[in-house]
Amino acid sequence: MDFIKKYAEFDLISFGEVMLRLSAPNKEKISQSETFEKNCGGSEFNVASGAANLGIRAAVVTKLPKNKLGHFVARRIRYGNVSDDYVVWDESDKRRLGIYYYESGVYPRKSAVVYDRAGASVCSLKLSEIPDEIYEKTRVFHISSISLALDINLRETALEMIKAMKRNGVAISFDVNYRAALWSEEEARAVIEKILPVVDILFVSEETSRRMLGRTGTLDEIMKGYADTYGCKVVATTRREVVSPTKHNFGSRVYYDGKFYEEPHYMNIEVIDRVGSGDAYVAGVLYGILSGDDIEKAMSYGNALSAIKNTVSGDMSISSIDEVESVIKARKATGHQDEMIR
Repeated sequence: MDFIKKYAEFDLISFGEVMLRLSAPNKEKISQSETFEKNCGGSEFNVASGAANLGIRAAVVTKLPKNKLGHFVARRIRYGNVSDDYVVWDESDKRRLGIYYYESGVYPRKSAVVYDRAGASVCSLKLSEIPDEIYEKTRVFHISSISLALDINLRETALEMIKAMKRNGVAISFDVNYRAALWSEEEARAVIEKILPVVDILFVSEETSRRMLGRTGTLDEIMKGYADTYGCKVVATTRREVVSPTKHNFGSRVYYDGKFYEEPHYMNIEVIDRVGSGDAYVAGVLYGILSGDDIEKAMSYGNALSAIKNTVSGDMSISSIDEVESVIKARKATGHQDEMIR
């Protein structure tokens, strides 16, 4: 893909909040649980980590409180094979780490999330705290609308980074990832439509396209419309069917260079933890693109990595490229297959 640099120190740099995740164990409700399992996650970091575990070089731009919680997250960033070169430390009296509490659902009870992230350190991140060298250090810059919704200051920092990356020939990857709890559809639409003209790789669900962005027509017309109207090079739409909290079907459709690509859904995925599976899809697609694979193979990586992530606890995808390729191969195989890898 000629719109992506051939080489830079990092293949992918993402921008966004990394939070502490506290999960009620054993599918308990938050209101009944007396203990929580500690982990961390955040949409853009999940993407960087998922792609890095497949084999690319990735870094994350974020701001953490300089305390024990911040150091825990920094260690998890490194554990995810992601560079912390662009982690900014908050030493102010107001420093804090955003938290979210997760409750895993079982039919008919839905999974639930409670956020406690207002005033987190990342919201005070300023452009001046980020080294100027970063704009020449990556091939792709990834961000989601979550970072645009959290805080006005963070939005301005993010928008300036997007512009600077674009000026330096960096491809922009954007996941619309709309969260109604963070901002209204009207506010989100106004902000997102302003940055779509600089987006090269767009990830957006059909529901978000129709509801928040107000697009009409068939899905193919909507996807092609982003390319025709804004110049997006790749448009990817995930297609998830929720049978129950523990049973999903998943696939996607991708538009690139005038053609549409799709493969059969992964059916009856046994869901252990759904959170982060959308980020895993983005990670798989970006890995494929950055590795020089054709768009059909990149889509296949995204679908497989997302399906696998549903079966793993925590926000982060921890699959290797070997595992992903083995799942893809097994899915296409006919005849007898071994029950266990050994």
